[in-house]
Order: sequence, then C-alpha cells, then structure tokens
Amino acid sequence: MSVDGEVRRLKTEADEPGWEVDPDDDWGVAVIATVGRQLKLRREAVGMRAAEFGEAVGYGEDLVYKIEGGKRIPRPEYLDMADEVLGAGGLISAMKEDVRKVRYPKKVRDLAEMEAKAVELLSYGNHNLHGLLQTEEHARSLLMTRRPVASEDQLEQAVAARMARKAIYDRAQAPELSFVLEETTLRRPVGGKMVWRRQLEHLLDVAQLRNVEIQVMPMARWDHPGTGGRIQVLKFGDGTAVGRMDDEFNGRPVHDPRQLRILELRYGIIRAEALTARESLAFIEELVGDT
Repeated sequence: MSVDGEVRRLKTEADEPGWEVDPDDDWGVAVIATVGRQLKLRREAVGMRAAEFGEAVGYGEDLVYKIEGGKRIPRPEYLDMADEVLGAGGLISAMKEDVRKVRYPKKVRDLAEMEAKAVELLSYGNHNLHGLLQTEEHARSLLMTRRPVASEDQLEQAVAARMARKAIYDRAQAPELSFVLEETTLRRPVGGKMVWRRQLEHLLDVAQLRNVEIQVMPMARWDHPGTGGRIQVLKFGDGTAVGRMDDEFNGRPVHDPRQLRILELRYGIIRAEALTARESLAFIEELVGDT
C-alpha cells in the first residue's frame, strides 16, 4: 500500500506474536468470536472488502480474516482504527475492555477476580515479593528470567496483567492486606541497583496505606512454619475463604475450613516471629539508605 508516495507495509501474523486466543479459555474464545463477528458485520454493512479494510487500518487481509474469525485477539489500536474507518461511533472501541481481559491468562484473571472480592489478604513470601507489591520494572525484570524466553508481546502481556491486579488498592472499600516478606526478597537486587532501590521505596509508600501492613522476617529467624514455602489466604465478605501453601495440600487452593485453619495457624506464628510493622519500615528504610 502507498501512503503519500511511500510504501506502507501491512501487518501480518508474524508481527504480532502472543495475540493468539487460548483454545482452553472458553470465556475468552466466546468474547473474541463475538468481537470478530461484529467487526465483520460492520465491515460488510459499509460495503468494504477485507483487503480494502485491511489497507485502511494497516493490516494484511489474512490477519483481518483471522481477527474476524475469532482466531486472533485484536489490539486496542486496531479496534480504535476499525471504529473510525467503519464509522461505528465508539461502539467498536467500547469492546476494548473485554478484549483487554482476554489477553490476560485465565489463571491471572481468576486470581484478580478473587482479589477484587476479598476483604482480607494474608501473604507470606519467601522467594519473591508478592505481585501486588511489585513495581512495573521489578515485575518485568523477574518475568524476563523465566525460561523458555517469552516474546516481547508475551512479556508485556504478563507485566500488564500483574499491574492490573493492583486496582485492588483503588477500591472504595479497600481490603485489609497483610504481607510478611523474607529478608532475602528485599536484599536481592532484581533488575539492578536502581530498579531495586525504587522497589524498596515503593514498599515504603505502600506501607503508608492504612489498610496495608508489611512485616519483614529476618533471615536469622528460621524456627517457624514458613520454611515450607509461600502461604496465601484470601477471605471474602460472605465468610468464605481460599488459601494455599507450597508444601501443603499438594500446593492446591483449598476452601475447607479445617484446611484453612492450618494455614491461618501457620501464618499467625509467622507474623508473631517477624519484625513488627514499625520495625519493618525502619529495616527497609535502612536498606534504601545502603543502596
């Protein structure tokens, strides 16, 4: 295609790795199929061929067909351009929110939904900082260590999904959040010195929130049930809860009150062994001063 005398290369599937629909995600498949049908109906309603429409939005004909067929997740900018080209008056652009959710892996969406409903969260971490505490650059640095290496699109998808969960802090009725962090998670310079320093400063900012309590477990304190791995418990307004621990119940989420009692018992002991919230803030401030 030529634009102002210059050849414009249309995007192909190879230009957008990581935007495939997960066939095992029933909700995601249904959403993208519906969006694709709407795009096709509106394109045909204005009398545009797929190739002509593709040129208008900068996409190859084959990729247009795959998006309309529900085989590919359309980018937000694709929906905006389609809305403008097809004169949809914002109706196509309005689909971006549901499409955005489909990009996040189903297990991340499920976790975010549970966190959004929780009235209390208990978290003990002995390896990495909890996702709700991570800065974007810290999260990206951690995700870049995974193997096999993810594509840039997959990496950005994972980072965006993790950052989206932080909407929990903006809720009108914010949940009570309790984090116990092993000292080693604070001393590991993930992403390099400056990324590490900004992460520590972010922890100090988050700790100022009235509904957040951050405690540090010194490395010298080993005689506690946290040596078995991470513990996480989410409690909901109807009195139910869900929790998991790495070395208990095969690491699977549990809902049974008897099993949850075990996790809460262990978490209670861990909190008692850790530094107080005030001592923990002083500890983190000292680390920032040393960086």
